[in-house]
Amino acid sequence: MTGVTSAAPRLLSRRLGVADAVTVGLGAMLGAGVFAAFAPAARAAGSGLLVGLAAAATVAYCNATSSARLAALYPASGGTYVYAGRRLGPFWGYLAGWAFVVGKTASCAAMALTFASYAAPAHLRLVAAVAVAALTALAASGVRKSAWATRVIVAIVVAVLLAVVVAAAIGPGTSWAKLRPFPGGGAHGVLQAAGLLFFAFAGYARIATLGEEVREPERTIPRAVTIALAITVLVYLAVALAALAAVGAPGLAATSAPLRAVVDASGAQWLAPAVRVGGAVASLGSLLALLLGVSRTTLAMARDRHLPGRLAAVSPAGVPRDAVIAVGAVVLGLALLTDLRAAIGFSSFGVLGYYGLANASAATLTAAERRPPRWLPTVGLLGCVVLAVSLPLTSVIAGTAVLVTGAAVYAARSRRSSRPAPSS
Repeated sequence: MTGVTSAAPRLLSRRLGVADAVTVGLGAMLGAGVFAAFAPAARAAGSGLLVGLAAAATVAYCNATSSARLAALYPASGGTYVYAGRRLGPFWGYLAGWAFVVGKTASCAAMALTFASYAAPAHLRLVAAVAVAALTALAASGVRKSAWATRVIVAIVVAVLLAVVVAAAIGPGTSWAKLRPFPGGGAHGVLQAAGLLFFAFAGYARIATLGEEVREPERTIPRAVTIALAITVLVYLAVALAALAAVGAPGLAATSAPLRAVVDASGAQWLAPAVRVGGAVASLGSLLALLLGVSRTTLAMARDRHLPGRLAAVSPAGVPRDAVIAVGAVVLGLALLTDLRAAIGFSSFGVLGYYGLANASAATLTAAERRPPRWLPTVGLLGCVVLAVSLPLTSVIAGTAVLVTGAAVYAARSRRSSRPAPSS
């Protein structure tokens, strides 16, 4: 690995403007929910997935607002790891970073597997591993190159999604009557769907974790987060309505490729290759944005010696290459071993814990620090808790075990560091 270490750590280069930051956020969000989370959400809630989508978007809005205010105040790499450490104390900052790194590493594996399932399902593991290796190399080459690649990816994904919405709207089998209630899991099913769909909205965190690489962060980050989240909500709502009107909640619940089912039901089979390409490209965009975000939080934790100090190295070009390569290596291993659905649920639990701490941190802001309305972080925190415990039981158990493990590691390190040095 290449990198430079010194007593005063080299800072990352501020190269991203508003458009770049919005692009990174869209790359992380657009596509993930449509191509990976809509089907299990429909199985959990039936047509109530629209209510679940609204609930997930509401919690995401609260989280995004809290994160944006904190990011403007603390424009450094690390996101809530930095905010919670400053506002709530070192332990809570560490736990936020631990939840983010572990949860989003699982997200990376989920996106790699989603890409492979669209691009070459017969060679799922091998293709996922190749995708991880290629995008790790791209992320290690610099954030500007990654932002330009993400811009191309976002353009392709938006074009495909809009084509699917139009095809569904004019399709012969489309009927708004299909939005009628379809038995799901009741209120718990709606909440579980919201928790699964939250997986699709969590990408705005990539903007905050890149705080050290954004120009004029006090102005750029809040604007970029708001714009990216608003665009994503509108696109997802349009696709959800189109999908339900075209195939109904039972059709969505029964398929692992919801947009392919929509174009088939709409008589637009000629769009099927585009949907396949769109699913693959959207997954690559999410994977690239995730690698950028996780590596920056890894960098911040390594600077504080919560992770190996070598991962705090920044190259002369202003890129945390060692952190990027380390994260990519772990993701590659997970892509060879994990299951897609389990990765989504596990990731959602960890990220909801991360944002819960972001809201708790925002609640401590003063009026002079431009705090958000007092109700907003409260609703965000409660929403994160409710959605987290509503996820599938296996995800809740696994996520809780990871948080407990992280707390135990922190406690063990604290005990060792507090022991008096042996006398000579």
